[in-house]
Amino acid sequence: MNLTISGHHLEVTPSLRSYVTTKIDRIKRHFDQVVDVKVLLTVEKQKEKDLRQRAECNIHVKGVDMFAESSHEDLYAAVDELVDKLDRQVVRHKDRIQSHHHDASKRLM
Repeated sequence: MNLTISGHHLEVTPSLRSYVTTKIDRIKRHFDQVVDVKVLLTVEKQKEKDLRQRAECNIHVKGVDMFAESSHEDLYAAVDELVDKLDRQVVRHKDRIQSHHHDASKRLM
């Protein structure tokens, strides 16, 4: 899995990088066919203080690209919301690709 963490108007500190990495590992635990993950952390220059910290992520899973974004006052909380959204998307995708059909011979017995 390739993980790219970048910041826009913000320096990605080692503690922030390790926090994002541990959170993204949760997605890999649910679905191991994750190929590429790109995380962009942004501090927007708005006059209002609410929802200035933004986290967005693109995930490339075998054949499908997924995107999620989250905004919050705190960057760590934005990352938490982002990972929750991505986790739901990945679990839903995994459920879709699994075969839910039973063998006809098994049902007859």
